[in-house]
Formats: sequence, C-alpha cells, structure tokens
Amino acid sequence: MQAFIFDMDGTMIDNMMVHHRAWQLKLRELGLDLSLEEVKERCHGKNEEIIERLFPNRFTPEERYRVSFEKEAQYREVFKDELKLIDGLQAFLDEAKAANIPLGIGSAAPVENVDFVLDNLDIRHYFTTVIHSGLVNRGKPNPEVFEKVSKELGVSLEKCIVFEDSPTGAKTSEVAGCKTIILTTTHQQEEFSAFSNIKLFLQDYQTLSIEQVLNL
Repeated sequence: MQAFIFDMDGTMIDNMMVHHRAWQLKLRELGLDLSLEEVKERCHGKNEEIIERLFPNRFTPEERYRVSFEKEAQYREVFKDELKLIDGLQAFLDEAKAANIPLGIGSAAPVENVDFVLDNLDIRHYFTTVIHSGLVNRGKPNPEVFEKVSKELGVSLEKCIVFEDSPTGAKTSEVAGCKTIILTTTHQQEEFSAFSNIKLFLQDYQTLSIEQVLNL
C-alpha cells in the first residue's frame, strides 16, 4: 500500500446518525415517512441521486438541489457543536504525514459539508486531494470518486487502501479494486459479509498504526 483514501462521513467523523435523522425529517416533509433503518438502507450516494431514487420524476434538477441544500444546512446546524474527529484519527494522520504517505478524501458529501469539516477541524493540510460530490458525475457505488482521488494522488487504485464505513462504500472500493478498512460507526460487521476486499474492522483509530496498514 502506498496511499490512503478516506471517505469522510462516518469514517473521519461520527456523524451518520445525525445525517439519517436529518434525512428522515426532510423526507417526512416531502410526504415519505421512513424509519431510521429504512433511511440507513436507502439514503446513500449523492443527495440528488437519493432524491430522484425516492421520488422518481417528481422534482426538477433545481428542486432536487434545493431539497439537498436544505437538508444539509439543517445537518450542519445540528452537528456543529459535536464536530470532532473519530478517536485516534488525529494521531494517525500525523503519523501518515510524517511518513510522507499521500492522503486523499473521496466523499459523497457536498462541498459545503466537506468545507464544514476540514476548515472547522483545521485538517485540510493533511490531504493532497479532496473529491466531493460536486466533482463527480456518478455517485457511489460508482467508483468515479476513488478513481479521481487515485489519479490526483498519482498512485494506482490497487496500491491505495480505502477507509470506509458503509456497505455502499465497501462496494465502491471493491469495484475500484481497493483493499478496505471499515469503521463500524454506523453499520455492524456482519453487514459487510458479502465483501472480500475488507481487511480490517475498527471502532476507531486508537490502536491502528501506519505499519499495520501498509502491510495489509
């Protein structure tokens, strides 16, 4: 392994349940009442794709963008006082940076959310490249996001280790041909039984070392 690619939500910050609750409220406003389990199962990928998947042909592209923007603004307002890195990640990033390992982010989040995290936590300087939903045409599980990160890092995908937290993210990295480490912040280990590319499950980064990852 020569480079590390991080998903953001649920992988760098433990925020997915806040997202799920925000989706649940927004969808209820639109007339679709889903349980949190249903939201977890159905709300993944780019926001505009989620809205079109749940409400086929109901909204124009401009309306899908507006719904997405409102939902994400609500999420940021609720989460801002809880925003922090998952335990151990700061030290892990420091160790990776000191070892000159290229780091990138490949997230399905919109740019406003990515900026919200990177700037408020002052961690942008760790990452050579950051790809968000606005920079890809197709959301996860299409591997475009990881392909773009890999290209900008200058490291082939098979030599990148991906950090993810969801079955959709695991599928994305599998299609991309990447080994994967899963953070079990939102999903249980048994939910990933279909994937052969997963090399490690973690609750947080406190016990993880750079040497351990490089030898996967």
